[in-house]
Amino acid sequence: MALINKNNKLADVILDNPSIITVLNRFGIYLGVGDKTVEQVCSEKRLDTDFFLIILNTFANEEYFPEELLKNFDVKLIVDYLGSTNSYYKQFIIPNIENHFNLLLKRGDNSNTNLELLHSFFLEVKAELTGRINADSEVLFRNIMALDAPNQAVSNCPAPDYADSTSDTVEDKVNDLVNMFVIHLTGQYDTNLCLAVLSAIIGLKKDLCQNNRIRNRILMPIYHYLCSRNANG
Repeated sequence: MALINKNNKLADVILDNPSIITVLNRFGIYLGVGDKTVEQVCSEKRLDTDFFLIILNTFANEEYFPEELLKNFDVKLIVDYLGSTNSYYKQFIIPNIENHFNLLLKRGDNSNTNLELLHSFFLEVKAELTGRINADSEVLFRNIMALDAPNQAVSNCPAPDYADSTSDTVEDKVNDLVNMFVIHLTGQYDTNLCLAVLSAIIGLKKDLCQNNRIRNRILMPIYHYLCSRNANG
C-alpha cells in the first residue's frame, strides 16, 4: 500500500481507507472535507502535518511504524493524541458497542442463545478499558507532562500497573470476545445487529493494536527516559 502524503486529497484517502474516519475525528476532522489536500486540512486545523501523516499511515498500514521519527516529536503531541483516542473510546466506541449489544439482547430469543454470557464478558472488557483510560488521564499522562516541563522536579515516577506490561490484557480480552462470537455463538439472533456488534468490536481490536504500538514502543520509553533524567537531576 502506498503511503499517504501531504499532497493527497483527504477525500481520496478516506475513500481508499474508510476506517481512518475514526482517527480523523480525534484530530477534529469530520466528513465533508471537499477537495482539500492533507496539507491544506492540517493548515486549517493547525495540526502538525508530519505527525498527522505518521498517525494515519500507522493506522492504515500495519507494516508501517516509523519508531525513530515518532520519538523525535514533542511528547505533548503523542500524549494529546493518545488522550484523544481514549476519549473517543469512552465517548463513542464503547457506547456504540453497548447500544447495539443491548438491542441485540432485546430483540433476540435469549433463552436459545449464549448472548447473555458474551454480554457479561463485554462488560468486563468495558470495565477494564475504562479503568485504564482513567488511569492514563489521572496518573500516566499527567506524570509524563510534569516530567517533560522545564525545570520541573518530580518526587517519584509512579505509573499504572498495566503501563509496562508486555501483554495488553484489554487487547487480549477484546480478541477473546471476537473469537467467542465467531466460534461459540449459539441459537437464534438478529443477524444484522449481531454483525453490527461484531464489526464494532473488531474495529476496537484493530484500533487498540495500532495505538498500543505507539504507547508501548514510543510513549513508555520516553516516560522511562524522563524518569531517569529526573532521578539524576
